[in-house]
Amino acid sequence: MRIRENESAFRVYKWMVEQNWFRFDFALATKLADYLGKERKYLKCREIFDDIVNQGLIPNESTFHILIVAYLSSSGSSCIEEACGVYNQMIHLGGYKPRLSLHNSLFKALVTKPGGSCKQHLKQAEFVFHNLTTHGLKIHNDIYGGLIWLHSYQDIIDKERIESLRAEMRTLGIVESAEVLVSVLRACAKEGDFAEAERTWKQILSSNNKPPTQAFLYLMEVYSRIGKPMKSLEIFRSLQKRGPPNVVSYYKIVELLCKAQETELAESLMGEFIESGMKPLTRSFIDMIHMYYNLSLHDKVESTFLRCMEKCRPNQTVYSLYLDSLVLTNKLDRAEEIFNQMHADEAIGVDAKSCNTILSGYLASANYAKAEKIYDFMREKEHKQVEKSLSTKLSKEQREILIGLLLGGLRVELDEKKKSCAVNFVFRENLKIHSFLKRHIYNQFHEWLASKLMDNDDENIPYQFTTVSHTYFKFFADQFCPEGQPVIPKLIHRWLTPRVLAYWYMYGGYRTSSGDILLKLRFGKEDVLRITKSLKANSLNCRVKRKGTVFWVGFLGSDAAEFWKLTEPFVLADLKEFLEAGIESSNGSSETSNVNFSSDDDSPPN
Repeated sequence: MRIRENESAFRVYKWMVEQNWFRFDFALATKLADYLGKERKYLKCREIFDDIVNQGLIPNESTFHILIVAYLSSSGSSCIEEACGVYNQMIHLGGYKPRLSLHNSLFKALVTKPGGSCKQHLKQAEFVFHNLTTHGLKIHNDIYGGLIWLHSYQDIIDKERIESLRAEMRTLGIVESAEVLVSVLRACAKEGDFAEAERTWKQILSSNNKPPTQAFLYLMEVYSRIGKPMKSLEIFRSLQKRGPPNVVSYYKIVELLCKAQETELAESLMGEFIESGMKPLTRSFIDMIHMYYNLSLHDKVESTFLRCMEKCRPNQTVYSLYLDSLVLTNKLDRAEEIFNQMHADEAIGVDAKSCNTILSGYLASANYAKAEKIYDFMREKEHKQVEKSLSTKLSKEQREILIGLLLGGLRVELDEKKKSCAVNFVFRENLKIHSFLKRHIYNQFHEWLASKLMDNDDENIPYQFTTVSHTYFKFFADQFCPEGQPVIPKLIHRWLTPRVLAYWYMYGGYRTSSGDILLKLRFGKEDVLRITKSLKANSLNCRVKRKGTVFWVGFLGSDAAEFWKLTEPFVLADLKEFLEAGIESSNGSSETSNVNFSSDDDSPPN
C-alpha cells in the first residue's frame, strides 16, 4: 500500500468501527496497523494497536516491533517514552522475546540525548539490559558504557552498580574506553570519591596521551569536594599547558574557588577570564557575586555588578542578587531604582522573588505606603496571569514566533484522539544561541506549557519543553506538517514578516566566520524554491545550497547586511553580538563548514 492508500484505508476502518454492525476483525486490524507503522504513521498505528488490546486480544509480535520502530524513528517529545511502554507491553503482555536489534535500537535511543536530560531513563535502560542477559543475547560494548554513563548522571550515585558493570566488562575482556572512564570520574566528582578518582585518572593517563577536557573538570570537582581548592587550581593550570583553556574550564575554576571563598584567587582567575576575551562571562560573574554576598562584602557585590553590566547583557539573576544585597544593607532608594530598571526592561523582568525582596525592604523600614503598592502590583500581576490563562489565545507575536521556529526546524505534534496539537520546543545544549533563546521562548509561551518550573528558575529551564495539546496549534500542523510530512505553506509569502525571519535566524540560522548569514531548511526542493521566491519578492536576495539532507539559504555580503537591517529590531538583545551580519565570528556550526555558495546557481541542486 502507498501512503495515500493507507490513509484512505484508515479512514474507512474508523468509519466501520463507528457502525453498529461492525465486528472487530483481528487480521484486518493487524494488517492495517503494520502498514501504517511501516510508513511511520505511529499515531494511527497506535490507535489500531490500542483497539486490538481493548478487544482483549494480544497484537502480533510484528505489530509490537513495527510500532516501537515507528516511535523511535520520530523526533516527537514523548516518542521514546511511548516506545518504552510498548516494549514493556511486548514482554509483559505478549510474552514475546524481542530481537537483539530491537533491544539495541531502544537502548541507543535512551542514551542519545545529553545526560542531564535523559537521566530519568536509567530504570528503562536497566530493564533492557536485564532482558538481554536473561535471554542470553550478545551485549554490545556500548551497552555497558551507556549504562555507566546514565548512572554517572544520577543525583544519587549507585557506586556498587557501577563497579559491578565494570567487573562484568573486565570478565568479558572489554577494555574500558575513555568515555567510560570519564563517566566513572563524573560519578566520583558527585560523590567526592577521591581514591577512585585518582585510580581512574591514572587509567585515563595511561590509555590516552591527551585526556578529554571533561576529565580535567571532573578531577577539579573531586578535589574541591574534599576541601583542596589549590589542587583544583593545579589541575586547571595543567589543562592550560595543553593549550588555551575554554569558557567551560574557566567557569569551573571560578565556581570552585568561589565556593571555597578563596577571594583573591577567584578575583585573579576572573581577571584572566575577562582578559582572554572569551564570552559569555555572566555565569562566572554570578558566582563572584554569590561569594561576596555570602561573605557580607556588599561593596564588592556592587562593584562586581557594575563591572558585569559593562561586560555582559542584562540578566535577571545578576540583578536579583544585587537587589538582595541592597535591601540587606538598607539602601532602599538604590534598591527601588534597580527594581524599576528590572521592571522596565523586558530582557530582565521581575519575578516573585524580586517582588518579595523589595517588599520585605519596605516593610522592614516601615514604609507601608510603598509596601502596599508593591503588594497590589503583585496581586494585579497574578490576577492578569490567571485572567490570561482563562481566555488564552495566541497573540500576533506568538503566532509569528511559531512560524519562524517552524521554518527553523520546529515540529508540531498531532493528537488525533483530541483533534488538537502540541508544540514540542527543542533546543540544542551545545549551541550558545539556544541557551539564551530557550529562556525567552519559555517565558513567551509560559501560560501554554504542559509543565512549569517553580519560581521561574531560569537556570533550570530544560532544553526541551512541550505545550498543552490545543486546537489553536492545529492550524500550524495543518499548514507545516499535513499528512505528517514537513512542507512550506503556499501562503508563506504573506507570513515572512521581519519578526518571523528574526526567529528563523535565531532558531535555525548561523553567522559564518566571514559575517554572512545562513538559514537552515529541512524541507523538500519544491518547498525551498517556494520560500526563496517569497524572499526575493520581498527584496531579500539569497542563494541556496544543499548539504546532505539540509538546504541552506545564504545571505552573503551586502545581502546579509540588508537581512540584518530588517530583522535586528526583533533579535534578542543577548544574541545581537553573536548574530550581527558582517562581523567576523567563530560561532558558526560545523554543519555549515562545507557549504559553498561560490557557484552562480541560485536554486537547490538536484
